[in-house]
Amino acid sequence: MTEDNLIEGNLTPGNLTPGNLTPGNSALGNSALDHLIQGNPKAAKPKHIILTSHQHRGKVIPIHWGAENPSDRGPIIGSIRNLQHRNVIGTHAGSYGVYRALAVASGDLDPTHKADLTNTSPPVQIGPYPSWSDPNKIVSLDPFGAFAGSVFTGYESEGYDILPTIAITKAHINLPELKDAIAQGRITVDGKLLKSDGNLLVTKAAIDPVWYLPGIAKRLHIEETDLRRVLFQQTGGMFPELVTRPDLHVFLPPIGGSTIYIIGDEKAIVDPDKPLAVRVHDECNGSDVFGSDICTCRPYLVHGIEVCIQTAQEGGAGVIVYCRKEGRALGEVTKFLVYNARKRQEGGDRADAYFARTECVAGVQDMRFQQLMPDMLHWLGITRIDRLVSMSNMKYNAITHAGIEVVQRIAIPPELVPADAQVEIEAKKASGYYSEDEVLAAEELAQIKGRDY
Repeated sequence: MTEDNLIEGNLTPGNLTPGNLTPGNSALGNSALDHLIQGNPKAAKPKHIILTSHQHRGKVIPIHWGAENPSDRGPIIGSIRNLQHRNVIGTHAGSYGVYRALAVASGDLDPTHKADLTNTSPPVQIGPYPSWSDPNKIVSLDPFGAFAGSVFTGYESEGYDILPTIAITKAHINLPELKDAIAQGRITVDGKLLKSDGNLLVTKAAIDPVWYLPGIAKRLHIEETDLRRVLFQQTGGMFPELVTRPDLHVFLPPIGGSTIYIIGDEKAIVDPDKPLAVRVHDECNGSDVFGSDICTCRPYLVHGIEVCIQTAQEGGAGVIVYCRKEGRALGEVTKFLVYNARKRQEGGDRADAYFARTECVAGVQDMRFQQLMPDMLHWLGITRIDRLVSMSNMKYNAITHAGIEVVQRIAIPPELVPADAQVEIEAKKASGYYSEDEVLAAEELAQIKGRDY
């Protein structure tokens, strides 16, 4: 598939007709639409309730996941402006859909507002790559999501509301640690990629999750019906279509998305003759943002950025994949509860009991399910990683099982580990995390302790 086909694909909705936004045929209900017609959009709060299990299905555009051409694949339509057009379960923007509801309920947002996407297109071209049309390689995001405003214009002219699920932009980032790395000679200012004031030029992409349920089930080695049922149950019945609409195969889950930071020329990512460094980092607000020293998250993130800068300055590229999976996807509340349990247990915060405290509170050590993470690497067209900045076997196994070669693994240098994070790092090494250092014996592990608070 060529770039021209991607941007100017032959999109012909055929006999599909637009929804009639009239008082007698509205997903909003007569009362809300009457207010609109009378020129009072703020009062257009939906009053009529239509159960999602009983919505009219006649105008739903099918999604053929894995099709090479976007016109054959079909658009992702999660908008609630016209419920009859929806071909997915859930709504756009994940958990932020709840804030949208508050804005509508308070009268600050017109529920029929249509996004004006003028000048929002990506400043760089990413893809398409062969992985985009492999239904086994990408199941948790829409590979065409950044170009929805361009490739599905034919549908929009028919009245369908199509929103991007990926946004790409360019930016400068500035971390104080980079200035220290410059001063210490670990990285050098080149004036183009890394400025003398510490500003680093990046291309970044925000990605909302788009789950192809048959592919998710296959990836996790479970039946799709079981996946749908448990998703319905564990969200408190929030999405009845999971169990009543087997014709809908795509789910926009109410979870956080991911952000990709590209350091260097994005074209170098897929050049087999140029080196690529990757750091896959799972969110840790306490450390990443506020510098908490109980874990290695921020120093490891910064170290990953340094390796990416070094690799890009060698003529290659670096990629940081930042996933919203706070506290191993257990959540920050659970994480803080675990911190208290670790500090207050008999013998204090000990490396030999590090994972046990998490399991006591959460019932499981980790819920990140890294099996879905390689989708973002496939979206970038990555087939080989020369330097994987990670100690995690879960991440490494997920990446290599996805068919991506890893040449070298890079652990965090010991001098970057905060004193109170020795508990975490030694526990991880003892549990099998990748490290070039010696693993402590059980009796030595029990002597590694953190401070009280």
